[in-house]
Amino acid sequence: MSSPQNRPRGRPKAFHDKTAQNTVQSLDRAMGLLHVLSESGGMTLSELANRSGQSPATVYRVLQTLAAHRMVETESEQIWQIGAGAFQIGSAFLRRTKVVERARLPMEDLMRATAETANLGIEQRDEVVFLNQIETHQTIRAFFPPGTRGPMHASGIGKALLAFYSPSRLERIITAQGLSGFTPQTLTCPEALRADLARIRARGFAIDDQERTIGMRCVAAPVFNSHGEPIAGISVSGPAFRIGVDQALALGPTVRETADRVTKVTGGVVPNTQTIPPQTLR
Repeated sequence: MSSPQNRPRGRPKAFHDKTAQNTVQSLDRAMGLLHVLSESGGMTLSELANRSGQSPATVYRVLQTLAAHRMVETESEQIWQIGAGAFQIGSAFLRRTKVVERARLPMEDLMRATAETANLGIEQRDEVVFLNQIETHQTIRAFFPPGTRGPMHASGIGKALLAFYSPSRLERIITAQGLSGFTPQTLTCPEALRADLARIRARGFAIDDQERTIGMRCVAAPVFNSHGEPIAGISVSGPAFRIGVDQALALGPTVRETADRVTKVTGGVVPNTQTIPPQTLR
């Protein structure tokens, strides 16, 4: 029999680690609908029912409950969308993540210095999640709304983080997520990815060379915590016709300096990295 000291905190005495047994079905349905809505610009009741696999009557009851808490909203009950209440709750995460607040000024400076969109992202559940963005004033620009998720191996920020993860953590993510191809440029071979990560680790910044979307390039660098562990990434992104390969390499040190600046203002420590000859950085 386990003692109170051994019981996981935040769980009742009668808790047993059985997910199905301890899941509130109605709450599970509600969270599922919120996830579906968050990935769209708005959906009708029928679309939500089809996407979630639930009956329209069940979906409607859940939506009415969520609407009472301002988690969703609709105009004339035609198109349902995420509501202000969900935003307020989500903002609580941003408030506790000091890197978001303290990265804003460095990101603004980065956008002005490069004339390209600056982004902040973290890793969550083996994916990149974008938390903030400072948009360039250019007509054609990259756009990642807060909450947008992406694959680690086909993202500048994702690769910047992977390059500084432990070998075991890297292998676990590769095994769990795979290396799906999105464009002819995507690194779908583990050996090719590891070679790129070694270059990233040595020079301090990553380049997404149209690996997620043809026509877009990204340059990214990691932000570290007080233990020298990567916790976030800063990047600039823009169309490939403005950011050529040579331009991306030239932007790298500026992006890295910005990420180092965020590391320092959040109390982090930039680990030492070895340097390699410039001709091997491509």
